[in-house]
Amino acid sequence: MIRLMLVDDHAVLRDGLKNILGLESDIEVVGEAVNGQDALTKVAEYMPDVILMDINIPGKNGIEVTGMIKGLYPSIKILILTMYNHDEYFLSAIREGADGYLLKDAPSDHVIDAIRSVAKGQSVIHPSMTKKLLNISPKKTEPEEVPVRKESLLTDRENDVLHCLVKGMNNKEIAQNLFISDKTVKIHVSNIFKKLEVKSRSQVVIYAVQNQLVPLT
Repeated sequence: MIRLMLVDDHAVLRDGLKNILGLESDIEVVGEAVNGQDALTKVAEYMPDVILMDINIPGKNGIEVTGMIKGLYPSIKILILTMYNHDEYFLSAIREGADGYLLKDAPSDHVIDAIRSVAKGQSVIHPSMTKKLLNISPKKTEPEEVPVRKESLLTDRENDVLHCLVKGMNNKEIAQNLFISDKTVKIHVSNIFKKLEVKSRSQVVIYAVQNQLVPLT
């Protein structure tokens, strides 16, 4: 069962999400928060597996709160659900540790699938945001977000794992796809993070797309 917390100041949206998610047997909405401080208080109370986070909330915004929660509880997955498709919001959210970024125009079944994906350790990025990455100059981002590195830093096997990460595979799926052990996958993923100087799977995707290391399809 995936324990989910909703962070959004619009009651109508929260109620709508609860009604939709209530039909899913593997997802339980355990708590709600309406602003930044409320989110920080409730996360300690409910300790959810996944948080569905809006950006435009009163007090500390969703990006700030994401960074604070990730600092305190790094194992909690945070999926941003917002109306903002601006580059700066997207990159800032990923930099703060968000595990996924969806726009509110996404179909409900996509939101549900995304919740399940981030709960399993996968990265989820709205398709329109992934395509926009190709048009974002590295000069507009901070070095720690998308460091300029060379593909030659990675071994052939690490490049294979990188392709799988961009496809959204979790460690078990990568192991099955490449016929290696889960432990070996973890080692390769750790090495990729170190060599590319990134902190999350979402940042790996950003790096790979911006530096054209893998195709988008």
